[in-house]
Amino acid sequence: MRADRAGRVALAALAALMSGLSAGCGGGAVPAAREAALPASPTATQPTGDRPLAGRTVVLDPGHNGGNAAHPEEINRQVDVINGRKACNTTGTRTDDGYPEHAFTWDVAARLKPILEGMGAKVVLTRPDDKGVGPCVTERAAIGNEARADAVLSIHGDGAAPGGHGFHVITPGLLPGHNDKVIKPSRRLGRDIRDAYRAGTGMPYATYTARDGLQSRTDLGGLNLSKRPAVFIECGNMRNEGDAAKMSDGAFRQRMATALAAGLKRYLT
Repeated sequence: MRADRAGRVALAALAALMSGLSAGCGGGAVPAAREAALPASPTATQPTGDRPLAGRTVVLDPGHNGGNAAHPEEINRQVDVINGRKACNTTGTRTDDGYPEHAFTWDVAARLKPILEGMGAKVVLTRPDDKGVGPCVTERAAIGNEARADAVLSIHGDGAAPGGHGFHVITPGLLPGHNDKVIKPSRRLGRDIRDAYRAGTGMPYATYTARDGLQSRTDLGGLNLSKRPAVFIECGNMRNEGDAAKMSDGAFRQRMATALAAGLKRYLT
């Protein structure tokens, strides 16, 4: 009798549980059409504790901005970049089919941000969308400095002669008394980004500039003014037909973002 009673109690409990589950999945259930649009649970995509960039801050600087072309008086304003004066910002380049650099850089940054956040990093963008003007290169550098970024990555597409193809990474050149402390870490960041980007995308080093995919410059305000480890990447030549095809493809931009995340992870860990 005791066994029968225990069995009946267990069956009753199971029935109550199933009833509760059915009620919870009734009117509040997600329709099949919407289910795929919902974001996956973090625990479903990332093992607990797998946050190698926890405590790290990364500043992503998507080059240019969608409203720059309509405000020449603002972006042409001259600003101090330590060793001279340059325009506040520029409009950037575009492919022959009209895909603009500002849209490309924004898309890559928007794809890269959640990957880094998934690894635990705090990610700061130098602009909130692709509809504004600027900010000036001085302000972009200040954002990285104020955030005390562990790494700053400025994302660009080049506008070189159509015959050249490939990517390259630009590191800051020495300006004695101004950026001495960030030269070595920036070079290491540049190498890690270069290696991961080449491995992840299969794109070659630029055939028209730099050496082995690396170049040092002192004419870029965003690098000159950075007090944090910082690099630029020219992800490809937008005026080259082959590079432009890759850069215009969303799936390939995802590969670029994934490769950049791997480079940042390598540097930061």
